[in-house]
Amino acid sequence: MDSHSLRLFLSLADNLHFGRTSREQHVSPSALSRSIKQLEDELGAALFVRDNRSVRLTREGQQFREYASEVINGWQTIRQTFMQDQLSLHGELSLYCSVTASYSFLYDILSSFRQDYPRIEMKLHTGDPAKAVERVQQGLEDLAIGALPDSLPAGVEFQSITRSDLRFIGPQAPQLLSEEQLKNPTAENWKDVPMILSEEGLARTRTDRWLKSHNIKPRIYAQVSGNEAIVSMVSLGFGIGVVPQIVLDNSPLTARIRIFDIQPPLTAYDIGLFALEKRLKDPLIAAFWNRQR
Repeated sequence: MDSHSLRLFLSLADNLHFGRTSREQHVSPSALSRSIKQLEDELGAALFVRDNRSVRLTREGQQFREYASEVINGWQTIRQTFMQDQLSLHGELSLYCSVTASYSFLYDILSSFRQDYPRIEMKLHTGDPAKAVERVQQGLEDLAIGALPDSLPAGVEFQSITRSDLRFIGPQAPQLLSEEQLKNPTAENWKDVPMILSEEGLARTRTDRWLKSHNIKPRIYAQVSGNEAIVSMVSLGFGIGVVPQIVLDNSPLTARIRIFDIQPPLTAYDIGLFALEKRLKDPLIAAFWNRQR
């Protein structure tokens, strides 16, 4: 039983004519009959008496008509209330994310949010995703998008949006890792392999952990801020790096990059939304946060 079925019933109860009701409600006579029959089956009672010449409400139909009217009126009232709440919310929200996030999944998020809350203005700031939690903690941003750290700081809430594998990448040319180096990563095999790593953040932490587990002291060619910079330098042949798959999916340099299948793989990213727990009571932040659930 849903609002559409109730509206069809109420229309038929007013018209007492299947053909007229079908035209008014833009449904076929057979669809109307099925809907009424389903209501009657669910209720266990006939709502109409039908014969070749007329249609009339039964006693149960008259009682159900009162109920259906109350439900539809209540639905319309609460829907209008919600719409007014959405229209009344106005102000400014700041959101921090990486360049990759801004042109991958963020478009869909902001588009749907804008439709529901047209009077909330979004201020978008882009930068190194490793700083996402820090910027929220410092009060520089209302919300931020980034990877869930191994340990979430107290007072910070996280809501997952998507997952992304972490990939070892190298240039198409020159070939910086041989098959032997891929199959057997050791300190000796990797001592001359140039690496381009993040200055900080989760990718750096997990890369360092992987290198340490293989007793590899990396030959660091460069430490950079931002995954896009790593992809750029790797594509030019300066070294190998580690970036999330989502960065590669949206990079214009993908054709110049090779992905290495190194085992065991690094732990995948859980990418999502950060906010301070105490600020989730703010109506604007709550509207954005709850919209993603």
